[in-house]
Amino acid sequence: MKHKILFVCLGNICRSSTAEGVMLEFIRKAGREDEFVIDSAGILSYHQGELPDSRMRAHASRRGYELVHRSRPVRTDDFYDFDLIIGMDDRNIDDLNDRAPGPEEQKKIRRMTDYCTRIPADHVPDPYYGGSEGFEYVIDILEDACAGLLTSLTRDS
Repeated sequence: MKHKILFVCLGNICRSSTAEGVMLEFIRKAGREDEFVIDSAGILSYHQGELPDSRMRAHASRRGYELVHRSRPVRTDDFYDFDLIIGMDDRNIDDLNDRAPGPEEQKKIRRMTDYCTRIPADHVPDPYYGGSEGFEYVIDILEDACAGLLTSLTRDS
C-alpha cells in the first residue's frame, strides 16, 4: 500500500511545490519510489498551470532539487485520494479544515513543521515577498520536515 501525501500552501509556487520536490528526492535516495505518491496544491488558483517561482527553483536547484510541478488548486477529491494533507502554516490548515468534506477527511490534515526534528519552527513562512535568505530558510525547514516525515512513515518497514 502506497503512502499518498499532498503538500499544500497558498499558491503552490513556493513552499508546497518545494516540499514535493524535496520529498521526492529523499524518497528516491532511500530507494522507496514505489511506496509513495507525492503531489502538491494551493489553496488559491491564481498560479494554476505555472511552474514554481523562479527564485525558489534557483535556490532548490543549488541543493540538487528539480522543481517541475505545475501549480494546481486543492480539489475536494484530494481529501479522498490522499492519506496525508500537509499544510505549511495556520492559514493553510484553517482553509483545509474548512474545505474538508467531513470529520474523517479532517483527520488527514497535518502541519509540515510537526515533522521537524532539528529546526524549532511552528510554520513554514511564505518567502514570496522576501529575499534570498527567506527561500534558503524555507528549504532548510522543508529538508528537516521531509526527513522527519519519511522517517515517521518508514520506521517500521
